[in-house]
Amino acid sequence: MPTPDFHHVLAFYSRHPISRDQILASVKARRGHLDGLMPEDLFAYDQDHYGGLSVVDALAERALIGDGSQVADFCAGLAGPARYLAHKYGAIVTCIELNPHRAPGAADLTRRVGLAHRVRVVRGDVMRVPLGARTMDAVISQEALLHVPDKRAALAEAYRVLKPGGRLAFTDWAEHRRMDAADAASMWRGIAAQSVQSFAGYPQMLREIGFRDVAVEDVTADWGDILEERFAMYRKLREETQSLGTPSGDDDFYRSYARLVALVQERTLGGGRFTAEK
Repeated sequence: MPTPDFHHVLAFYSRHPISRDQILASVKARRGHLDGLMPEDLFAYDQDHYGGLSVVDALAERALIGDGSQVADFCAGLAGPARYLAHKYGAIVTCIELNPHRAPGAADLTRRVGLAHRVRVVRGDVMRVPLGARTMDAVISQEALLHVPDKRAALAEAYRVLKPGGRLAFTDWAEHRRMDAADAASMWRGIAAQSVQSFAGYPQMLREIGFRDVAVEDVTADWGDILEERFAMYRKLREETQSLGTPSGDDDFYRSYARLVALVQERTLGGGRFTAEK
């Protein structure tokens, strides 16, 4: 099993091919300039998760996010989903992001599109969230807890910050069958996956923490196609980011991502959408 190491996780996202600079370069190439940016100008580029805006809508529906909802986004990255939730649903979103490049990048992108009054970026650890108890209507996360060494601590923090009746909705990798040691090592080395829960393990953990009405959706079939498309996108981005001089990922990332696609398509790994209520 990989040794918990935040330095490796932080470095993984610091060299990830999707970055603030890459997003802005893409927007500028399309528009010709960066003046007067609107939130929707970023949406084609800033959704660094599996499935685009439709899966953010799915989380919003399951977490009952609406106008004025106080939402915490755990491991928020560059805050693309947070901006979408603020813009489309009127939510007030607090992004918790540990990476020293992604947190300020998220804040800058948010400021550029005029959403700083609705989206706040806090550099923090989801295992020790710098938010008060019972302050959030919803907590969301997308394909991020795989990087967190103590998932129970992160989910317990979600429970703590939620108001009574508040909703948790997140997506993450989950095992249909246990990965062998070589694949686990590859996922750690190339994609910084600390560990992966099983489809049964997450619901059990949530109930033990105190959540009720726990539900699981298996989205593996969708992910098989999505990940193949994303891998093609990343290979194209590698050439573009190298010419831009922005982070482009390393060889381990591309080797591991190719293996990830295979593991999902053969249903060793999969994707789960998990929801629960406090």
